[in-house]
Formats: sequence, structure tokens, C-alpha cells
Amino acid sequence: MYQARKVSRSEFVPLRNLRYHVRLWGEPGAGKVPLVLVHGWMDVSASWQFVVDAFKDDHYVIAPDWRGYGLTESPPADNYWFPDYLADLDFLLDHYSPDAPVNLVGHSMGGNVAMLYAGTRPARIRRLVNLEGFGMAATQPAEAPKRYAAWMDQLKALHRGEMDLKAYGSAEGVAQRLMKTNRRLGQDKADWLARHWARQDADGMWRILGDPAHKIINSSLYRVDEVLELYKAISAPTLSVEASDNSLDQWWKGKYTLAEFHQRLQAVRSLAQAKVSDAGHMLHHDQPAQVAQHMENFLQDRAG
Repeated sequence: MYQARKVSRSEFVPLRNLRYHVRLWGEPGAGKVPLVLVHGWMDVSASWQFVVDAFKDDHYVIAPDWRGYGLTESPPADNYWFPDYLADLDFLLDHYSPDAPVNLVGHSMGGNVAMLYAGTRPARIRRLVNLEGFGMAATQPAEAPKRYAAWMDQLKALHRGEMDLKAYGSAEGVAQRLMKTNRRLGQDKADWLARHWARQDADGMWRILGDPAHKIINSSLYRVDEVLELYKAISAPTLSVEASDNSLDQWWKGKYTLAEFHQRLQAVRSLAQAKVSDAGHMLHHDQPAQVAQHMENFLQDRAG
């Protein structure tokens, strides 16, 4: 099994009536800018371990489990709203860095949150790194009736138990599931991740640490015009990192393309771009050393 070189510690912080789990690496110190890492959909904060291990510099890393993921509590509501992630992040920064800006890194859904947050609270972000946080395909007002109906239908399916996540008989089964999803993930990392991505229940089954309500469609339309205004408001230098595999075109099959995402990025006033070779969407698992190098070069103003 993978052996972590830098051991994290856990804190539980009260945020917005939830008991939030936050994973920390390193210590705060004079001259250190807190490095906040936010994970993606159906992931957990421990997912950053491989990148943290690959860092060459000494960082104070703050990585929360989003609401309804990992060891953070789920809200009493039966669905999730994107603005809540922004508010949770705002409260988190109030707790850990109330008087100074942070470096913010997000992967996938976390990258989307990070971009929107940096446009909403530009003074709170020193530097911003977006790892494959592409956003969503544009929607049109005419889609609203069917979208609301789909949202309500999925809520009913959730309450009938039809959206429950699969349970596994062993941690090895969870690891196999992770490797099936990501063909580049080795057995050692999969075995390590499985014990953080899932937890054994009283019946001996391993259950994914993610609320199935995350699978429900958002009833609100995705407004690209609003997103672009938030992108325009980002004042922090921003690095957009992509994997060599074009996952976006694979997912959306022409409805939303990588070229469209690059067009949206032109709204960001100070933008750098980088690519990670031999990697898919989970690039921080596939090539953590490359990801860590891109991040540290950018955060420390190093060339290369």
C-alpha cells in the first residue's frame, strides 16, 4: 500500500451549522501563505495526499471535506446547491485566515467553486489554481420546465432509495472500483485511497463517504453570462491546468467543448495555462509530481 510521506492531521470545525472535517498538513508560520486545496465531486480531502507528498516547499495546507463528503456532516436538506460551497469556503477562510489572502487550488467541481469564489471575494485570494474545473454546458431558458421536473423526479427517486451508492464487501472492492474508473491509478494508491474514500459500517460493508443526494441534478440553469462576470472579477493571477486526456469532450460529446472552455477563460484578466502529460481528469492521482511542480512554480513565481 502507498506510504504517505507527510502525515495529515484532522480538525473538526463548526461551519454553518455543520461539523466540517478539515485535513491539515504542515504548520502556519511567518511568511507562509495558507494553501487551501478543495476537492471535486464524489471525492475527499485525502485525495490531495499524493500532491502534498510531492511538494518540495514547506506549505501550510488546509483541505476540507465539502459538505456531505468524507467526514463532514451532511445538511438536513435532501439536495445540494452550488452557492453553499462558496459560502462554506468563505466561512472556512474566516476561521483559518481571516486577515490575510490565501492561495486557493481546486480540482474539478472544487476548481469551479474556486473560480466563482475568487470572482466573488477577489481580495481573499493571492493566487488561484484551477485543475480541470471546466464548468458546465450552457443552458437556455427554454430548458427550465424539464429541468425542474427532472429535479423533482430525482428527489423522489432518492427517497425511494433508487440513488443509493453501491456498497462493497471489502476495502479491496473499493480499490478495484477506483482503478476501474481511472486506468492509470496503481494498486498501491488505490488501496490507500479506498480507506479514505469509504468506511466500513456496522455490518462490515464498505460505504462511499458521499451523500447520494449529490447525484441529483441542480434545478437552476447554468448561466454562462453570470459565470463570465465572475471570471472578469477575479483579480488574482490564475493558473488553469489541464490533463493530456481531453475528458471534457468525452463527457459532453459536442454539447460543451474544450475550445468553449478556453474561450470562457479569456475573461480572466491574468491567466497562465499548463498541461500535465500522461494524465486523465484525476491528474492529481495520475501525475502528482507534475501537478505539484506546476503549482509550486506558479505560487512562488518560479519560471518553468
